[in-house]
Amino acid sequence: MLKGIKSLLIGLLTVGKHLFKRPVTLEYPEKRPEVPENYRGKIVVDGCIKCMNCTKVCPSGAIKIEDNNFTIDLEKCIFCGNCTYYCPVKAIKCTNDFELATPDKSDLKLTYDIGGGKDERID
Repeated sequence: MLKGIKSLLIGLLTVGKHLFKRPVTLEYPEKRPEVPENYRGKIVVDGCIKCMNCTKVCPSGAIKIEDNNFTIDLEKCIFCGNCTYYCPVKAIKCTNDFELATPDKSDLKLTYDIGGGKDERID
């Protein structure tokens, strides 16, 4: 019985300790979290010169460059940042966009037209 009372007091002390602290969770989506400056979110492409470095360093094989299309499959991408790091012209950038959930898997394939001039997203 003494052991039960001791564990009850320990539990009450733990609750009391956390009772007056600020909550850790956010009321998402009303309150949006602040992401760090170097956060690796959704990938965008602008100014690609088709050097193919990104396809060579991508460990998951998520990047394909065919003809004038740069395609990145976010379903395969592990957001390691190798493509942004090894791009010689810094054409590939990671944004702070973390809301990538979608009911349609085809939304996770990003295709950019890198034919000339300004790169544009096709889909």
